[in-house]
Amino acid sequence: MIDLAIVNGTLINPFSEEGDAPQPATVAIDQGLVQAILEPGATVDADQILDAEGMLIMPGAIDIHFHCRAPAFPARGDFASETRAAAAGGVTTVFEMPISKPGASTVAIWEARRRLAERDAYVNVGLYGAPGLLDAAEIQGMARAGAVGFKLFLTRAPAGREDEFEGLVVEKMSVIAEALELIRPTGLRCAFHAEDQSLVDYYTAQAGVSDVPEFKRHGLSRPAVVESTAIAALIALASELKTPIHIVHVSTKMGADLVRYARSINAPVTAETCPQYLLFTEDILEQVGPYGKINPPLRHAEDRAALWQALTDGVLDVVTTDHSPFTAEEKEAAWGNILDAPPGHPGVEALVPLVLTEALNGRFSLTRAVELISTKPAQLFNLFPRKGIVQPGAEADLTVYDPRGEGKIDRTTWLSRAAECNRLYDGLPTRGQVHATIVGGKVVYRAGRILGKPGDGRIVRPITHPRVDEY
Repeated sequence: MIDLAIVNGTLINPFSEEGDAPQPATVAIDQGLVQAILEPGATVDADQILDAEGMLIMPGAIDIHFHCRAPAFPARGDFASETRAAAAGGVTTVFEMPISKPGASTVAIWEARRRLAERDAYVNVGLYGAPGLLDAAEIQGMARAGAVGFKLFLTRAPAGREDEFEGLVVEKMSVIAEALELIRPTGLRCAFHAEDQSLVDYYTAQAGVSDVPEFKRHGLSRPAVVESTAIAALIALASELKTPIHIVHVSTKMGADLVRYARSINAPVTAETCPQYLLFTEDILEQVGPYGKINPPLRHAEDRAALWQALTDGVLDVVTTDHSPFTAEEKEAAWGNILDAPPGHPGVEALVPLVLTEALNGRFSLTRAVELISTKPAQLFNLFPRKGIVQPGAEADLTVYDPRGEGKIDRTTWLSRAAECNRLYDGLPTRGQVHATIVGGKVVYRAGRILGKPGDGRIVRPITHPRVDEY
């Protein structure tokens, strides 16, 4: 007898040996691993049967850009609340950014974060490290400990939050070059928040005195050139230093065009975008105000169209959320002064429904949708084929999605502590809904109910660390 069988569903499985086409299948799971992919209707003796008739079975979604606020700001969210939200959204693994108190820039701080996540998480957690202290021993130590990658901001820390960003903030390109040189022996990818701080300062000063409606000030303070200048410089460094980088939350046409250029010269550059940039323009800020303030800002219609095209063309690799919880009180306090609002929006519960809805509506194939939110994240961060695919021997992280019926996103049902801040996605129509989330062979969410518990998630680490064992 095996532990779990998922029967009567249709498997969406990019890069599988059977091909990319959706196929009816039974998935047999035992001891946390996929044991077999069987023909539909195959007889299977399982302790638990999950009937997925009419539903889609896919490798579990991986959100590689995620923030919780533990342990410093539990009112905003912690590993328990935000990974419970991930489970309800069909996300089986999140990659937590190294903003902590202090920033996760040493092995000791990184290990403290790991212990906290192991204790509290409902889904799997990967942890980035912060390399900005330029300490080779700490960088190599975090890689050995299991860091999935590194993260740097080109912007300075928000006032009053300097300790949270310790080791994450590097404004000078010469220092970034040094950081990439130190990262290269680990074989890990460094993710970058790409906005040029000197330009942010320049345009923020102008935005503060501009005669425009209040909701437009944030976009004026960080126009497209702020992002594109930073991306261009990072592409040049990555190409010169042969160190892989990942550009997070690309928001502009120019940014996407630069990533397209990086591909044309075979630079070691990958990139992501987020649903907020694909679905909205800055005009929504007139309605939602500080709740829609995100860095980089929401953009314009031509940017949104270019991002969709870049996803279709394969220029952008991943759709992720930048799930960034704050309290409604913190957002509410900034009405009338959007430049002072905390930047961020929750989104982990929206990722799977929104991306699959676009596929079901014909924007791209279901296989491409799964590639964007599961398979490609696993490949980029060296988790594939342990994750990101459903095949014998892979870890049994799966999402079961029911595409039938019309629904809508409802923030009153969200489990994130920042649910009340969901003013962007709230009310958006969806095709179907997440039916079940399986983490390590255990059903942690099913039909509207959390069945898992803290500690069900595991810390994920890359399959190999090229060259790191030399140190």
